[in-house]
Amino acid sequence: MIPTADICDAHGDEVRVLVEAFGSYGGATSFSGPVSTLEVFEDNSMVRDALEEDGAGRVLVIAGGGSTRCALVGGNLGQLADDNGWAGIVVDGCVRDVGELSGTTIGIRARGSSPRRSVKLGAGERDVPVTVGGVAVSPAMWLWADGDGIVVSDQNLEG
Repeated sequence: MIPTADICDAHGDEVRVLVEAFGSYGGATSFSGPVSTLEVFEDNSMVRDALEEDGAGRVLVIAGGGSTRCALVGGNLGQLADDNGWAGIVVDGCVRDVGELSGTTIGIRARGSSPRRSVKLGAGERDVPVTVGGVAVSPAMWLWADGDGIVVSDQNLEG
């Protein structure tokens, strides 16, 4: 994977940097892939539905409204994503079961952790344009995350 700093140096304004701080919770500290999106609020039903699919190296970007009242991803969903071939998850909200998430082999970024689970009402939208970290993110964009931050581009810049 190309480091995010190198991507920014080579591509300038062609890439966008998520401006808010996201902590690292998964076993992988660096990850990249094409984006799939969810827009949900304090309801992770659609998160499970998405992660049950073959991830095919994609990154699930969850626009959770920045809520810190409950977690949208926990240990079971992190393991499900790992088992199904997702490269990573970015949560504009919280995760829980932090110890379990660190045992996965995927990258997981979130605003923080919360021990409270979400509701399960099935509310939300899938593969729609969202805003996360001050950046508009759409399905099929590409995302790279490492210790320096998270960047997105309209196309794959590797290769």
